[in-house]
Amino acid sequence: MPEILVPRAGWELRDYQKPLWKALIHDGKNVCASWHRRGGKDEVLLNALAVKALQRPASYAYMFPEISHARRAMWQSINPHTGRRRILEAFPPEILDGEPNETEMRLKVQGGGSIMFFGSDQYDRLVGASLAGIVSSEHALSHPSAYAFFSPMLRENGGFFAAISTPRGRNHFHGLMNFAEGSESWFAQRLSIEDTQALTEREIKEALAEYISLYGIDQGEALFRQEYLCDFNAAIMGAFYAREILAVRNEGRIDPTLEAAPGQVHVAWDIGVRDDTSLWFFQVVGTQVFVLDCYSANGVGVDHYAEVIEQRCAEHGWTHGVDFVPHDARVKEWGTGRTRIETMQGYGLNPQVVPQAGLLDGINAARRTLPRCVFHSRCEEQGIAALEQYRREWDDDKKAFKAAPVHDWSSHLADAFRYMSMAWKEIPAAPPPKTQIIGWTPQQFRPQTPKGRIKI
Repeated sequence: MPEILVPRAGWELRDYQKPLWKALIHDGKNVCASWHRRGGKDEVLLNALAVKALQRPASYAYMFPEISHARRAMWQSINPHTGRRRILEAFPPEILDGEPNETEMRLKVQGGGSIMFFGSDQYDRLVGASLAGIVSSEHALSHPSAYAFFSPMLRENGGFFAAISTPRGRNHFHGLMNFAEGSESWFAQRLSIEDTQALTEREIKEALAEYISLYGIDQGEALFRQEYLCDFNAAIMGAFYAREILAVRNEGRIDPTLEAAPGQVHVAWDIGVRDDTSLWFFQVVGTQVFVLDCYSANGVGVDHYAEVIEQRCAEHGWTHGVDFVPHDARVKEWGTGRTRIETMQGYGLNPQVVPQAGLLDGINAARRTLPRCVFHSRCEEQGIAALEQYRREWDDDKKAFKAAPVHDWSSHLADAFRYMSMAWKEIPAAPPPKTQIIGWTPQQFRPQTPKGRIKI
């Protein structure tokens, strides 16, 4: 019987890839790595997953931000250098137990192991799955609740989590990186093109020039810093609120000591049916909006969110005020004949429909509201990250941004913030605290000087 090598004969790790391979395969650590574009992220982790499945027969998963990404970028992907499917190079037919399941995107490995490819947009569908390891590709774009959902299962099974991505602002991937860098059970690594020297100087200049020609100098340089220099502070291409969130950060308006003023704390809702339902907890204090917390979940009913609001209020000593909801809350639901407003009222909530406005009017309202906002730091990794990532999609054919926003995990929290921005002016302002000024005033903070242009 011929000998089958996994990883395949002829495939070699590059020098800068070897520490990650050692940490995952030999040391059994979790992995959080920010590698530049064209650094070979998926090639390394796909082969590592094949080795893991043979070392320990169990169920594993390879996660992309959305299930369509998993099918296009990995399951159907062809290696241009060999003309073969990438999954069958890492998992040669000789080690598989039967043919690949094309519908479920699942491989069975001889000995009892299996590997499933899926999207973080459907992470809650894996309830009851007993996984021994998950690879998360482009983790910065994944649903931020996915890791929290899987981590108890992985701990119980003695499994691993491997997150690898280029940055997308200081979102949940940035938070996981900071955590991993201080944990003995994690391997953390940041590799820019300057660290790896994986491209020649000419190729680097061409990549930068290509981005600038496609997207303009500001967007092109920001994208280059994000994709090749792994800069977590680079502006996200097409982001609606890039300048406003940069000002929030530069002016120190993310405050871990922010406390609610006397008076009611209100909640702005984006109500999802098959998608997330998202909440923002806020107060109008003088001329400012205190944004105290946020929350997002899916697959649960109104009773769950009513309980979350009750818990938050009890924990922080808040008095619950008005629940601002979009116009579709007036729609009657099949099966009950009741509107969502009536259902909310049945759980002791106080729904009020926000003034009606179009999408772009709502986005402009959010832009005008953000300069007034002071955020508690507990909003940063999910809520502020969602506002930072809320963006328009690039149309490669027209070489322009589409008018509509990308629909992903960030859009639900961004929609709820939009409703808050259309509602807060209707609320009587609470008196500002007498003992100290909390948050930002124009005299207190000055925006930082923007960094210079990139020179390669």
